[in-house]
Amino acid sequence: MSADEDKYPAESGRRRFVKGVVGGAALAGVGATGAVSINTLTTSSGAGGGPVEAMVIERTGGPAPRGMPQIPIEIDGDGFIKGIWPEIDTETVEGVEVEIARQDIGDVTYSQEWFQYCGLESNNGLDPSHESDNYFLTDPGADYEWQADKSEGDRFNISEFDDYTEWNVASGMGDAGVGKPAQAIWRSEDSQNPLPVMIMRAEAIEEAAQDNEWLQASTDQGVIAWLNKCTHFCCVPSYKTAGDAPKYDAANDVYCQCHQSVYDPFSIVSSLYISRPRTE
Repeated sequence: MSADEDKYPAESGRRRFVKGVVGGAALAGVGATGAVSINTLTTSSGAGGGPVEAMVIERTGGPAPRGMPQIPIEIDGDGFIKGIWPEIDTETVEGVEVEIARQDIGDVTYSQEWFQYCGLESNNGLDPSHESDNYFLTDPGADYEWQADKSEGDRFNISEFDDYTEWNVASGMGDAGVGKPAQAIWRSEDSQNPLPVMIMRAEAIEEAAQDNEWLQASTDQGVIAWLNKCTHFCCVPSYKTAGDAPKYDAANDVYCQCHQSVYDPFSIVSSLYISRPRTE
């Protein structure tokens, strides 16, 4: 696509938001290969894993097989940001009752299976009935200077992102005003293996949501979130904190410093892959 066709001009440092949904037939290169050979008796979602289609921030470079799954969000009446957890239902699969966390949001079926990879399928936070208020809480190891005043367990408020159209890291990496990030954890009460999340407020997301049903339902006021686990070797990627990111054309992108995978947080696509079984 030429720069003239982009939603944003090249000099802005912003990328066009991909509104289209990638069809399943086009997904062999992002983990769909072999899906047709999966046993049709594989236990249903929430217990046995299997083929799943998720909305992800697009993988644009490096060895990662697919993007990282988006977490739909909502903002409460006091401005605090939380991740939406799917509604819980009970289904009988092969004579066994299993709990399933799944619901339709916009025109997309959202389920806990989106997050069942990298060993997280055994995380207590992905147990459908795990008790959590689902707010994003500050990551005590956060790299961003603006989070330094937050204490462990603090929630994030939309007011903390008021400068999102001007914000940039102190190092000046990339372009200012592309998006303001936060490092968070989610559904990780009493967990030795917290679920790492990246939250971002960006003008590009706010504008794209005006005519995109999924984004209207899964983002709010330009705030988007995703599970921040690289789909390659399960490292935790960064945004504007890794010094070598510009060498890989990732100064304004999410970058995994372990093996140089790059993700575009302003391009949301559909990805088909095989979700791993959730342990009991």
